[in-house]
Amino acid sequence: MNATRKAVPSERGQIELATLKSAVAQALEKKRRLGQYAVIWQNGMPVMIGEDAPEVDRKHS
Repeated sequence: MNATRKAVPSERGQIELATLKSAVAQALEKKRRLGQYAVIWQNGMPVMIGEDAPEVDRKHS
């Protein structure tokens, strides 16, 4: 049996990841304040969130 270890990012990698997470959070907050919908990845599928997000008919997509 092959055991896989989860790689721990370097200190620089951790800083870069934190920066990216912050940038995404800021972008999503800006979209929310402007009343725009956003597309995110959830449960292995893209999902549109927000009050003005278009309705999607899942059986035809």
